[in-house]
Amino acid sequence: MPFVITQSCCSDAGCVSVCPVNCIHPTPEERGFGTSDILHIDPEACIDCGACADACPVNAIFPADNLGERDKIFVDINADYYKNNPDISSGWNDIVYPEIPRLPKGLRVAVVGTGPSGGYALRTLLHRTRAQVTVIDKLPTPGGLVRAGVAPDHPSTKDVMRTFDLLYRDPHVTMATNVEVGDGEGQVTPAELAEHFDAVFYAIGASASRRLGIDGEDLAGSVAASDLVAWYNAVPGADGPPIPDDGSGRAVVVGTGNVALDIARILVSPPDLLARTDIADRALELLRHQNIREVIILGRRGQDTAAYTDAEYRALSVIPGVTVVVHDEADGPLPDLGSHAEQRRIVFLFNTSPVAATGNGRLQSVTVRTGERDHEIAADLLVRSIGHRATPIPGLPFDEEKGVFPNIDGRLVDDEGAVIPGSYVLGWAGRGATGGIGANKKQAISTVERFIDDAVNDRLARSTAEPDAFDALLRRRNRAVVGYRGMRKIDRREVAAGTPQGRPRVKFTELGDMLSAAGRRRR
Repeated sequence: MPFVITQSCCSDAGCVSVCPVNCIHPTPEERGFGTSDILHIDPEACIDCGACADACPVNAIFPADNLGERDKIFVDINADYYKNNPDISSGWNDIVYPEIPRLPKGLRVAVVGTGPSGGYALRTLLHRTRAQVTVIDKLPTPGGLVRAGVAPDHPSTKDVMRTFDLLYRDPHVTMATNVEVGDGEGQVTPAELAEHFDAVFYAIGASASRRLGIDGEDLAGSVAASDLVAWYNAVPGADGPPIPDDGSGRAVVVGTGNVALDIARILVSPPDLLARTDIADRALELLRHQNIREVIILGRRGQDTAAYTDAEYRALSVIPGVTVVVHDEADGPLPDLGSHAEQRRIVFLFNTSPVAATGNGRLQSVTVRTGERDHEIAADLLVRSIGHRATPIPGLPFDEEKGVFPNIDGRLVDDEGAVIPGSYVLGWAGRGATGGIGANKKQAISTVERFIDDAVNDRLARSTAEPDAFDALLRRRNRAVVGYRGMRKIDRREVAAGTPQGRPRVKFTELGDMLSAAGRRRR
C-alpha cells in the first residue's frame, strides 16, 4: 500500500531527498514547487519504504490504508497529480553534493525573524559555516507565521518548529527574543546591526494586509485578515472584531486564497472542535458567544482562477454540520441570503466584488456587485484577504509600490539599486507574499549560498566591534531580552496549561505574562 501526503504538508521537501525512487513531486527543481500546497507521492512508483514518513517534520505522511476518514480524499489528490502532469516521472536520480568552500574565520551573523525563512537560513548557516549566529525576534516566542499564522486546526504544520528548536540549542547560536528592530525606544537599528555583525538576514515576513479601497472600509467590524488571524492565534496586542450579539450571524471574506478559507473554516467550525486546538481563549470565547453561522467568500473572477489550493478547498467538505455552496455565474440571482443566517455554511460567490460597506457606527451590510447587478448582504464582519505586504523598517530601503524590501537574488539593494554589503532579505519580505514553507526553504538556502560566495570573495564589510559588544548593547537598551531558556519556560507553561483541557497548549495573549513566565521583568 503506497504512502500518501496529507493536508498538513509544509512542502519542506525533506521527504524528497530521502526517497530512494524519486517518487515525490514537485521537487524544488520542478515547476509548481512553492505554489503547490502539498507535495505528492506517485502511487505507482512508491515502494512503501516509509523513509518519507520518518523524514517529514510535520507528520503529514501515512500509509494509504491508515488514513482517517477526513484524510482519505488525499489518496485521490496524490494520484491525480500524476494523472494531470504526465511529464512528471519518478525514478532514480544522481546525488549532487554542494561544494563547501573555505570561509574566513570568526564570522558573526544575525538572523532577524524566527519563521520558516529564518529557521531554514539558520540551519543552512550552521550546516555550511562555522559562523556565530544571533537570532532576533520581536516577540518573546519564536515561530513567526508558524505560530501566528497557521490555523489552530492544522496543528501538524506547526511541528516544523521542533526542527528549529534543535538549532536554537546549538552552541554557535544565541537567542535574543523580545527585541525589535527599528528606531523606537528600546529598539535596535539596522545600522547598529550592520556595525556589530558581518552579515544580517532579514526574515520578517509580510504582516500588513492590502486594502480594498471601498467606502466604509474603516467601519468597526471591517478588519484585515492578518489582524484577525493574529487575534485568534494569540498574538499579543491583537484586538478581536466587534461582532454584535443581535447581528446577522454572517461574515463576508474578500479573497479566495488559503488564508481566506482558513478564516472561513475557523469562523463556522463548531466551537467544541476548536476547543481542542491552541486557538486563543479570547477568540474561542467570542466565537462561542457570537456564533457566526455563515461565511460568504467573494472571488472577483471565476472559480477557475481561485487562489486556494485543491487540498484546502476539499478540507471544507469535512467540517461537521457545515454545507458548502458555490455560485459561479457572472450574473443572475444569488443564493438565498436572508437577513439572518440560519444554518452553518460557507458560500462562495465568484465573479463578485465588494462595492461598499455600510452601517451606523459599525458594519451592518456589504454591497457586492455580480455582473451589472448590486446586492446588499447583511453582515457583522468584513474581512479583507487580498494579499499582504511587508512593513517598512526605518533605516532600510523599502519599495512602497510592491510592499517589499528591494533586493537582487536576496541581496538587499539601496534606492539606487546598488547592493548593500552584508545585508540580505528572505521570504515574503523580499519576494512578496507568495509561496509557502517549501518556497521559503528553497530561497533561504540559495540566499545563504550567496552570503557564502560574498564571504569567500571578500564582499562583506567585516565588523570591527568586539564579539560581546552586541550583548552589552542589548542589556543597555532592553532589560527584558529573552534567551533560549526563557523561551523554553514560556513553552512549558503554555503546554502545562493545555494538558488538563486536552489541548496542545494554551497560549499567552499578553506580553507581560510571557515575560513573567520567562523570568524577565518588562521595563
